[in-house]
Amino acid sequence: MSQGFSQLFQSFSFGGGAGNQNFLSDYASIKSGGYGKLLKAYYGKGNSSRTEGSSAKKTNTLDKILEEKKNPKISKEAQEANTNLTTGLSKLKGSVSALQSDKTYTDTQNGQTASEKVVSAMKNFVEDYNSVVTAAKRSTLAGKTAYVANMMQSTSANEEKLAELGISINSNGTLQLNENKLKEADVSKVQEMFSTNDILSYGSKISSRLQFANTTTGTNSTNKTDSSDKTDSTDKTDSTGTNNAAGSSAAALKADSQAMASDKLYEMVKDADGNETGKYDIDKIFATAKSFVGNYNSMLNTAESSANSGVLANLSQIKAKTAKNADALKQFGINVDTKGRMKIDEDTFKKADMSKVQKFFKDYGSSVATHASLVDFYMTTQANTSNGYTAAGAYNVQGSARYADYI
Repeated sequence: MSQGFSQLFQSFSFGGGAGNQNFLSDYASIKSGGYGKLLKAYYGKGNSSRTEGSSAKKTNTLDKILEEKKNPKISKEAQEANTNLTTGLSKLKGSVSALQSDKTYTDTQNGQTASEKVVSAMKNFVEDYNSVVTAAKRSTLAGKTAYVANMMQSTSANEEKLAELGISINSNGTLQLNENKLKEADVSKVQEMFSTNDILSYGSKISSRLQFANTTTGTNSTNKTDSSDKTDSTDKTDSTGTNNAAGSSAAALKADSQAMASDKLYEMVKDADGNETGKYDIDKIFATAKSFVGNYNSMLNTAESSANSGVLANLSQIKAKTAKNADALKQFGINVDTKGRMKIDEDTFKKADMSKVQKFFKDYGSSVATHASLVDFYMTTQANTSNGYTAAGAYNVQGSARYADYI
């Protein structure tokens, strides 16, 4: 399966992976004015006694080159793939919703069994999934194809569970359904895989990727964006495509996570003579924990709508770590709801053993700090220059030495 989404990353380009990088590089130069200056400087060289006709001819050539760079021509095949991808994503979202609906898993009065309904819904899912993957490999809508690749990676991670339901993954990333095996499977296992109550379920992850892919315009045939890419006066996103609100909350969460894991926060209170009392500064620790919870929720609220897969990848890591430690957090009065948001109960937290709180955050807090740091990086530094994943599915922090220790 890794070959499938690796090929996808290599293919969403204007004639190849290198072509896409060259195009983006050219576009950045055009946008900054550097390309025009370079061409003008080139055509400005030579004998100053050139005729007016010659100068006019070179000016027209310059305008033509710039126009072609700004509005590259793409093949009819790519245009068709772009249309099919946009339509396919919408259809796939519907087929996933059907598998997430409780109605799909109940028998009907007209005699149709839950098993029959599940098989029908799964056939639609596989068909729509394959249409999206096929279209994405020929599409030039880089924003959308990045989420498709991310979706394919989630599928690969669930390969064994899908196989139990009669779904295998082909070498090109498409799916193949064995109806007989699916009919023999327990429908409750299908429902569990697509559960909306579990933010880490296969269905929840696919639904999340589709939500963002459907709201991302990406690059179209004329390299322009429609109104869905624009921000209004209340949006925190600036002209570079970064989200300052998400970046700042992620940076604040990193600081709180590190504080919750530090020895200094848990130093014993001293009396007037400078002697340790054997008591923690509970109010100080609680204030830090409360800030941690607030910035955790704030980061999720702002960063979940990001179109950057590096941001989403690290959010996923944070959510997974939190879900895994939900019971431990609950002991300290920190509850995690079905959407992954936290709420802290002051009385329960202050009654907890602070030595256990410290020990817990040594691991959990350090992990959250690492990924929050990367969320901050992607949101504020390279939202436009890195899509977050390499072809192999690893984090792609381009040339940033200060984040090397986190990868």
